[in-house]
Amino acid sequence: MATVSQSSEQPFKLSVVVPVYNEENTLPRFLSEMAQVLAPVTENYEIIFALDPCRDRTEQMIAEAHQKDPRVKLLRFSRRFGQPAATLAGIEYASGDAIVIIDCDMQDPPSLIPEMVRLWREEGYKVVIPQRRTREGENCIKKAVAYTAYWFINKTASVSIPRNAGDFRLLDKRVAQELASLHESHGFLRGLTALVGFETKLLPFDRQARAGGEGKYNPLTGSFKIGFNGIVAFSSALLNGIAILGLALFGLTIFAAIVLAACKFFGWYEFATGLATIGIAMLLLASLQFLAFGVMGAYISRIYDEVKMRPKFIVERSLGLDEPNKE
Repeated sequence: MATVSQSSEQPFKLSVVVPVYNEENTLPRFLSEMAQVLAPVTENYEIIFALDPCRDRTEQMIAEAHQKDPRVKLLRFSRRFGQPAATLAGIEYASGDAIVIIDCDMQDPPSLIPEMVRLWREEGYKVVIPQRRTREGENCIKKAVAYTAYWFINKTASVSIPRNAGDFRLLDKRVAQELASLHESHGFLRGLTALVGFETKLLPFDRQARAGGEGKYNPLTGSFKIGFNGIVAFSSALLNGIAILGLALFGLTIFAAIVLAACKFFGWYEFATGLATIGIAMLLLASLQFLAFGVMGAYISRIYDEVKMRPKFIVERSLGLDEPNKE
């Protein structure tokens, strides 16, 4: 049973972090619904749009919303750093006692926020993660990739990542501070949240189709990239698999050598010159070598990124936000 961390009578501030890129079609509905949803929860809130430079009017629309309501705030990056970096930037700049991460496309329903806040305030959960029961508007390939990636990560990783859960979640301020203290360039939020721990509550919901516009991830490769990043970041199974494969091939080679030697010695089989067979075998071995090098390269590239310690994001412009505390 979770312990209650703060009374429902105590005042609190809620931060909502929204990574956004080219969302002028969904932004008006999102802002309207967020105002209606947050008003009964608390008047002391902020909505932080973490924005990669856009080709449409998204930035101007957010600036206009800020003029009308200073609680709408903006982080604009110097170039496109991607959604994971934008999310981590919003978390670092947020000043609320709790932080909700949500997308602007309305697939993650803002109507869940009051229940997420209740679970945090009244039942004391430090992390509340909505979990999808259905995934409307997603093709079979994306669903299959997501299912396979979650299955593999949870079978091999040192942490347990809830299946069918995206970045939509509520984080207690303490959890956000621990996340901000991590120095990883590849910000796989779902894995990082599981890594820091704390009591977590799953909240089932039915995911809807996008309210408008198009998704920013490639429908074929987007989910694969996210899943592969999660596997490499939180599991060494691929590296271990290469070692096991190498041992298995070595054992098979020894066995084949013994069988061929016995056939030759006892005259069980007359071998013909088989250049094609030799060529295929060489290609097979070469392909396995390249596969092994490719997997090792994926890990080495992440080591390279971490060693460089490049900034995860660079803020070019902000509205209504102070610099985060770096201590």
